[in-house]
Amino acid sequence: MIVLFNKPFQVLSQFTDEEGRKTLAEFIKIPNVYAAGRLDYDSEGLLILTDNGRLQNLLSDPEHKLPKTYWVQVEGEITDQAILKLEQGVLIKGIKTKPAKAKIISEPKIWERIPPIRERKNIPTSWIELQIKEGRNRQVRKMTAAVGYPTLRLIRFSIGEYEIGDLGPGEYKII
Repeated sequence: MIVLFNKPFQVLSQFTDEEGRKTLAEFIKIPNVYAAGRLDYDSEGLLILTDNGRLQNLLSDPEHKLPKTYWVQVEGEITDQAILKLEQGVLIKGIKTKPAKAKIISEPKIWERIPPIRERKNIPTSWIELQIKEGRNRQVRKMTAAVGYPTLRLIRFSIGEYEIGDLGPGEYKII
């Protein structure tokens, strides 16, 4: 079984939490499914769950290099030069990221985030689509910061062939 879930902002990618934060248990009542990989507490979008251990390993293991596509809202008007740097790979703690696919996009037609992002009247924002094949801790946020554009909102749109589609926050479908 494969469950595609649109993880809302400030929800953990696990079923329990000692600190009382929102978890998958509040949204998914299917027994014996587990997240294949993770998505940070302050990120949104596609999380795949499955009851198949081999599939879980395939989807989450960096060895298999499934591309992950993100929609990223950044602070400032991002430049073509910054996009080129993202595509070539950037240094994070002395280690260069693998080349990525990156492009500037118009604001996607998506749900409102609750709470909304912080906005500054004098500083515009822009959106990029970023596709990576690795998944270091908070990698996308660190990549955009490394080229001078802090991430304000991060939404994972797809993992390999699986896409979030029209699922709203907290919604899931079984495929």
